[in-house]
Amino acid sequence: MTLERNGAHVPVVIIGAGPVGVTAALLLARRGVHSVVLERHQDVYPLPRAVAADDEVRRILQAAGVGEEFATIARPAKGLRLLDARHRVMAEFRRSEDGHHGYPQTSMFDQPELERLLRDALARRPECELRSGAEVTGIGPDTAGPVRVTYRDEDGEHQLWAEAVLGCDGANGLTRDAIGAVWEDLRFEERWTVVDVLTKADVRCWEGVDQVCDPLRPATFMRVGEHRYRWEFRLRDGRTPVRELVAPWLPHSYDGDFEVVRETQYTFRARIADQWRQDRVFLLGDAAHLTPPFIGQGLCAGLKDAYNLTWKLARVLGQGGDERLLDTYESERKPHARHMIRLAVAMGWAMTGGQDGAAVLRRRLLAAACRIPALTVAAGRDLSPPLTAGPLVRSRRRIRRGLVGTHCPQPWINVDGRRTRLDEALGDSFAVLTAAEPRPPLDTLAHRLGGRAIPVTDLGDDGTLAAWLHAGRADAVLLRPDRVVMDVVPEGGRDFTGTAAWAALLHTTRRPLSPRRTADDNLLRSATR
Repeated sequence: MTLERNGAHVPVVIIGAGPVGVTAALLLARRGVHSVVLERHQDVYPLPRAVAADDEVRRILQAAGVGEEFATIARPAKGLRLLDARHRVMAEFRRSEDGHHGYPQTSMFDQPELERLLRDALARRPECELRSGAEVTGIGPDTAGPVRVTYRDEDGEHQLWAEAVLGCDGANGLTRDAIGAVWEDLRFEERWTVVDVLTKADVRCWEGVDQVCDPLRPATFMRVGEHRYRWEFRLRDGRTPVRELVAPWLPHSYDGDFEVVRETQYTFRARIADQWRQDRVFLLGDAAHLTPPFIGQGLCAGLKDAYNLTWKLARVLGQGGDERLLDTYESERKPHARHMIRLAVAMGWAMTGGQDGAAVLRRRLLAAACRIPALTVAAGRDLSPPLTAGPLVRSRRRIRRGLVGTHCPQPWINVDGRRTRLDEALGDSFAVLTAAEPRPPLDTLAHRLGGRAIPVTDLGDDGTLAAWLHAGRADAVLLRPDRVVMDVVPEGGRDFTGTAAWAALLHTTRRPLSPRRTADDNLLRSATR
């Protein structure tokens, strides 16, 4: 096998065609950026893995162009219940079917079905190319500037030259090693058995997630589809038959249909990479962070990585964004991922009881806390904290009440007699939402950023946006393309403050592209025009 001496030059190479990699490709395509996705497997992995998505992820899938298709395979979940060892309800944390982002706060789904939807969408986008059976063997910089990606397929070894590389290749991929990143251990590691079952039995469930807080055999149970269920058990040494494990949920002496789709063991870990970027090579998803599954944020966190990074990368590649704009990916997403992992670890220790001498005390404290109504209500709210202050998020300390760093809600609106979701009406760029008719400076700023200044009274929603602005004591908000509030005009204020710093990031001359060009190198120019 010989190595191609002059590989093609492409804007972005994405390593891994799982949900995170394909979603990233779709989000880049929406902004006109071409990509090549390299996947070592020939087809979608057929067995179920991730099963839960929050409403923020539903909004991301909408942006990726598969929101309506995903709705046909998703099942809203009512929330989380904590059960004692005898399956008595200790606490119930309800989740709304109409969350902040315009979708159910928790949805259950089958990952292979999601992946097929994403790949079908990818095949419809001329900006994307999926190369299956392509195993990446090397990632490295070149003296001329771009990143070289070497891969092997049935025809031999090849190379691509990319302006950016997204490592969506999981916990065991090579991208993390290629940039010299190492794991930081957040001190959680347990061995669990995961069982997926198909049955038409009258399984006892409440259309949400049950967590059995039993120190001898902690378990998680959920209904995923019409006839599909998942159980997770932390087991001691030895093997217990599946039917014995799930018997408490089945009708007494049930002997009907019962198909074990998958039974496997996982080691749940809590880890985060010490760095997520080296020049134009980035880590996303499980390549950057690993979390126990107790709050259902494993896959969700990876899709949020993709949403945060792709609009910034598109801005740098094609719209004059400064290279420093890419630094905000790690500075924004890493604290958020760390928070979610620690929350999952805390939830895991509290619910399973742990394995140390303080386990009994923790269970008693948990039982007492679950009897506090305000706590159970708070636990049912959105899990995502506001983004921390930075170049693209104004400091919350300077604002009386903080909308900054949070997501704008997404109600249904009416535009020219057509009912649509807010994000579809706003498009893919920045936007300014105002409580009243926008003043000229706000209108000028919005147009400069490629967006519009819109009074919320013109959007024809149910009053959600006006109430949101009023609760945040804001006359106007500046929304980023990912619909995070970047800055506010407080009540009685006249304009956004501190615009010079972030404007410099968004409107500088981009880094010159490498002179390494072949006859077809106009691809990048046409993709980012």
